[in-house]
Amino acid sequence: MKVKVISVLEDNYMYLVIEESTRDAVAVDAAVPKRLLEIIKKEDVVLRAILTTHHHWDHARGNEELVRLFPGLRVFGADQRIGALTHTVTHGQELTFGAIRVRCLFTPCHTSGHMCYFMWEDDSPDAPALFSGDTLFVGGCGQFFEGTAEQMYTNLTEILGALPKDTKVFCGHECTIRNLKFALKVEPENEVVKEKLAWAKQRDDEDLPTVPSTLQEEFLYNPFLRVTEEPVQRFTGKTDPVEVLRTLRTQRDNFKKPKERPNPPAVLAFDWGLFSPFLDKK
Repeated sequence: MKVKVISVLEDNYMYLVIEESTRDAVAVDAAVPKRLLEIIKKEDVVLRAILTTHHHWDHARGNEELVRLFPGLRVFGADQRIGALTHTVTHGQELTFGAIRVRCLFTPCHTSGHMCYFMWEDDSPDAPALFSGDTLFVGGCGQFFEGTAEQMYTNLTEILGALPKDTKVFCGHECTIRNLKFALKVEPENEVVKEKLAWAKQRDDEDLPTVPSTLQEEFLYNPFLRVTEEPVQRFTGKTDPVEVLRTLRTQRDNFKKPKERPNPPAVLAFDWGLFSPFLDKK
């Protein structure tokens, strides 16, 4: 199982998971078809399915075009708002793509229909992979757009947090530096946070992704997974884990908000080259 990390849009990731013996592939959050097709051609693989974590345009916008280009392409997800959805999946459901095994993990909160995907190959020495969408980030977690702190606590502790500690975490966005700057505010004495932040800045300087992390690492520096730790509770002024998480999310939402993003459809139009005919005119 080979995972291709594909940077798209402003800070999104989509992924192409390749079954190396058959050269079949599965895409995760196929937002930009043009870029995905380039990777498919370069890797010389056949796209068999799309796994969509949630319905937001920057994760699901490419589904319709890809289904048109590949008749019979299967699109999996847990939310009827996902474009071109062909297969609705449920929590704990397992899928098979050649040697690749997938377990669907329902994690509602960022959206009410958010699904993460846990992948592995039987009898493989490689660590399993988690495609966490906008639920778990490197050093952070997703915003509670359609859910509650109680749901996110369940997602992070009972569902994702219970996976094997060597699981590689492939998230939906590159927001590691911002997340770790906040983590340092929460735990200014945490040496692991300091080291990871320095590493992330170096990766940024070299224009390299910070994914994947591992679940074991996340428990050392991600404040949203450390809600029972004394320094995190002291920062929030709370002791109940759910209240700690709720307060952390509020504080993170107000922490050095990034500049307003460009209009999303306009960004996507540029990414797809839709403006090229106009820009090329003399």
